[in-house]
Amino acid sequence: MHSRLEWAKHAPEAYKAMLSLEQALANSGLETSLLELIRLRASQINGCAYCVNLHSNDARKAGETEARLQTLLVWQETHYFTPRERAALAWVESLTKLPEHGAPQDQYQALQDHFEPAEVVNLTLAIATINAWNRFGVGFAMIPA
Repeated sequence: MHSRLEWAKHAPEAYKAMLSLEQALANSGLETSLLELIRLRASQINGCAYCVNLHSNDARKAGETEARLQTLLVWQETHYFTPRERAALAWVESLTKLPEHGAPQDQYQALQDHFEPAEVVNLTLAIATINAWNRFGVGFAMIPA
């Protein structure tokens, strides 16, 4: 597959806006490792090869183990993820597959059990942001370096 156009070069204000979202997430107080799991899981669902590669590497840099990275695709079937991470990953899957699942009340309640209100907002922003990045990555056929 070949890349299409270099979207950030042709629309620098759009790229700058996306980077502003990332800056907000960096200052959100959410753990870097959790943010990377969110980014990686959404990217897996969306089939964004560029983002899967990027966030796998970033997750390793944030201290993620190979066992957790290798089983993220089947996180529900393992014991590697904490209840807090499980609540976040379920929310990632629902919001990324919004037309299929909606945003189930039981998942929202699970978030309340593990996250403060501002964290729920920032978690949702992280999911929305990676889904936007994935649409640029897939839409413009970005390939890992």
